[in-house]
Amino acid sequence: MQRTTRLALAVATALATAVVGAPSVAASTPEADPHTRGGHHAVFVQTDDPAGNRIIAYRRADDGRLSPAGSYDTQGLGGVLDGSVADHLASQGSLTYDPEHALLYAVNAGSDTVSVFSVDGDRLALRQVVGSGGRFPVSVAVHDDAVFVLNALDGGSVQGYTVHDGRLHERADWNRCLGLDPNAAPQFTNTPGQVGFTGEGDQLVVTTKANGSNLLVFGLDRSGTPADSPVVTHLPGAVPFAFVPDGRHGLYLAEAGTNAVATFAVHPDGTASQQAFAATGQSATCWIVAVRDLLFASNAGSSTLSGFRTADHGRQLTALGNTPTHPGTVDAAVSSDGRYLYAQTGVDGVVDEFAVDPDGSLTALGSQTVPQGVGGEGIVAF
Repeated sequence: MQRTTRLALAVATALATAVVGAPSVAASTPEADPHTRGGHHAVFVQTDDPAGNRIIAYRRADDGRLSPAGSYDTQGLGGVLDGSVADHLASQGSLTYDPEHALLYAVNAGSDTVSVFSVDGDRLALRQVVGSGGRFPVSVAVHDDAVFVLNALDGGSVQGYTVHDGRLHERADWNRCLGLDPNAAPQFTNTPGQVGFTGEGDQLVVTTKANGSNLLVFGLDRSGTPADSPVVTHLPGAVPFAFVPDGRHGLYLAEAGTNAVATFAVHPDGTASQQAFAATGQSATCWIVAVRDLLFASNAGSSTLSGFRTADHGRQLTALGNTPTHPGTVDAAVSSDGRYLYAQTGVDGVVDEFAVDPDGSLTALGSQTVPQGVGGEGIVAF
């Protein structure tokens, strides 16, 4: 508990003292290509506003710069975890794209619901609002026709759905309680961080952050039904937060406790073993995004992005340096062509725009201030 308290205080102090000015949003609203199904040259950002959650759409120009393209009501409320400063959900994957069905899933943490949008270019259409199967949803994962939502409160849970005709259909038999300590405080370091699939899609992974400092792996049978209980890999002091797949059965993991990126192999029996480790040298390393052989980790306390180059199937991680952002670096996304990276920064609600250079460095292009986006998390790029 003392370690958890020190971590929470360090994150909060670093974020509270960060001060950078924020530019204003341009007013243009370009037309979407009516012949494009699914996302195209677009970036979608979730506000997580407790007064009314919205998805803000941006058109991506050929040079990577963004311009506003619309605002969409989720018909739900955002939420704020106790102790959070820049990251009100303290999670990764709160806004998730389903490429097979051209759907966008957005959590409404304050309403215990998930909104389902169809995507056409940079335009959205609300199709459905469905219960999350628990309290305070923070992350969504999709693979083929299976979707799982991670709920953060009351000890945590995952709820599964299948996708048919552009809608989610709840599977009552796909709900699993995580059994975390519901009273651990502060909430933002002691709620689960992400739900996601391994690359093969036959295992479901949950990070617990400081509430156990574990990786939970549920095996999935051929129908998608998760095992009754997860296989637990304990990572003392790591505070596992967010991850992206590494091949068919591996993960690149951002660790808030060690301020590092680590590679893990997830074995058929659900156990996980570390393959590589590289420190960022920064504060509050929590989010991670991958593009080609590059990784970029968001450091909320340092307001930076740390770059790494991977090799030998993730067994080698080479640090490429740190790039400054607006204060409170949180979730990030990379365009579908791999040329541009967009990072949310929660202190002022700004999205920073970068070009991804061949050598792995980032070149700043500009930024957009997201309306009512302070503390918001959730970003998808095409």
